[in-house]
Amino acid sequence: MIEINLLPGARKSKRSRTATVDFRALFGELLARIRDPYLIGAIAGVLVGVLATAGMYLYQERTVASLTEHEQAALQDSTRFASVISQRAAAEASRDSIQRQIVVIKAIDGLRYVWPHLLDEISRALPPYTWLKSIKQTSAISNLSAEVEAEVIAGGGGKGKSKLAAEADSAALASQTLAFRIVGQTVDYQALTRFMKQLEASPWIEKVTLTKTDLVMAQPSNKEVTEFTLDMVLQKPDSAAIRRVPINVVR
Repeated sequence: MIEINLLPGARKSKRSRTATVDFRALFGELLARIRDPYLIGAIAGVLVGVLATAGMYLYQERTVASLTEHEQAALQDSTRFASVISQRAAAEASRDSIQRQIVVIKAIDGLRYVWPHLLDEISRALPPYTWLKSIKQTSAISNLSAEVEAEVIAGGGGKGKSKLAAEADSAALASQTLAFRIVGQTVDYQALTRFMKQLEASPWIEKVTLTKTDLVMAQPSNKEVTEFTLDMVLQKPDSAAIRRVPINVVR
């Protein structure tokens, strides 16, 4: 079949309208531009920034979620143990109050039976032909109240004290060491030696020292006797040496 083109140039124009894009030239131009180092650096910087921002965002989201979970758990624990903490604080306050009361009672009752024990030990150690003229305390006597002495004994409030408070504390501590003096007379010097040995053997007395001896005339017999002065200190005895008996009140 033979076709005759009666319109010259019509097919050519049709072909020109349907001409394809030259992708090879286009990609070649893009590749030529991509070889530019500044453009490559800019693209890489943008990519790195986007990736870093995304990573930091995910990390912060995960951290916030973890902290929120810990906060909720802590609030639940605080609510659950609030009553337990308050009960413990009340128990500790009650315990401290009882301990202070016990210390005050010990400060009041500590030296109440000391002199009866000392007099009992002195009378037991006194040999024949020896008699006593006086027994008196030579150590410092505290004028502080039992509450202050109890605070000093317990060791409370040791910082930031004034000079007057420090002197009061030292006086209270000094009063805990009881020293006393015995003045007596004897007709036998060996009896004095025996008296000193028996006093030193007592669990309540220590550091027995003979400070003075004189020859005096005993009245009303006008006989020559030896007058002696003994200094000694209270010794804290063992618990086994302390004897307590009940007191019966007869009406």
